[in-house]
Amino acid sequence: MYVYIHTCKHYRCLTWTMRTSVLIYLIIFGLLPVIFHYSYTLQKKILFLNFVHWPLKVEFSNPKLVGLEGARNFYLHTDQQVKIGAWQILPRSLLNNSIPATDEAYESVLSNAKLPVFLYMHGNSGNRASSHRLELYKLFQDLDYHVICFDYRNYGDSDIVELSEEGVVMDSKYVLEWVMKKVNGSVPVFVWGHSLGTGVSTHVLALLAAENIQPTGLFLEAPFNNIQDELTEHPFAQIFKHLPWFHWMAVEPFYKNNLRFESDKHIIKIDCPIMILHAEDDGVIPVFLAEKLYQAALDSFGNNTNHIQMIKIDSSYGLGHKYICRYKELPDIIK
Repeated sequence: MYVYIHTCKHYRCLTWTMRTSVLIYLIIFGLLPVIFHYSYTLQKKILFLNFVHWPLKVEFSNPKLVGLEGARNFYLHTDQQVKIGAWQILPRSLLNNSIPATDEAYESVLSNAKLPVFLYMHGNSGNRASSHRLELYKLFQDLDYHVICFDYRNYGDSDIVELSEEGVVMDSKYVLEWVMKKVNGSVPVFVWGHSLGTGVSTHVLALLAAENIQPTGLFLEAPFNNIQDELTEHPFAQIFKHLPWFHWMAVEPFYKNNLRFESDKHIIKIDCPIMILHAEDDGVIPVFLAEKLYQAALDSFGNNTNHIQMIKIDSSYGLGHKYICRYKELPDIIK
């Protein structure tokens, strides 16, 4: 009798475990894909990660609190009436010139610039005060360059408005045009895009090329070729990518909602020199996606072109996705 009762309990336990496992499987691989496919809001959150506010409680009005010398906070209002929060950071050689910490003084310095300007377009999550971004600003500053960095809509202290690829591209286009008008051709202007910011920057420069406007050069740090391949290769997608409905679940809705970031199509329209930098140990965007982007450019410009270069950084340096700014040869590459 005892053996019978024990066997029944064991059977019921196994049955409950199997039912629970099947239910969990159906939720993860059935229900969640359906929700994701039909939720534009969820797609945007996954792509832009703008809800990841790190660091927290940044006083953007005082860049000195995050360790930046010779920097001011300011705001631009785009053609779409979006307020964009930005920082202007002075070159190292100007830090001892007693420049007043006023908008007028800093804008005058930019308008009369004698040194190159770098405009930085960041990746997803965080804001312009994220630590790896600060490291890169300081490197630019130490190399004696002006730096302009900013947050797209829905990031940092910029306006909370509808988020889309077109939106962040138009924000960035406005800032770049503002910078180029300020310097008025007196000094070189370089654009530096990182991660998702490479998709933004290539799109911006392709649009400007159609208007016969181009900066001096474009740096693409940890780029991808298009959102379809990046979605497929992203670490979070690995448990889903082999499902027969993966393309329907993830790729199709992104393209339907114009979240494409097709850098491989935009890069061939850009007229300025391009430098691609990618760490071989990048665990977020695999280096072969950067190679596909590079090859797309070569197919258009020709294999012997000097229009585009690519540098792959050995994994032994341990730079990953965010820290190419620590690559010891980077200053020479930039110069």
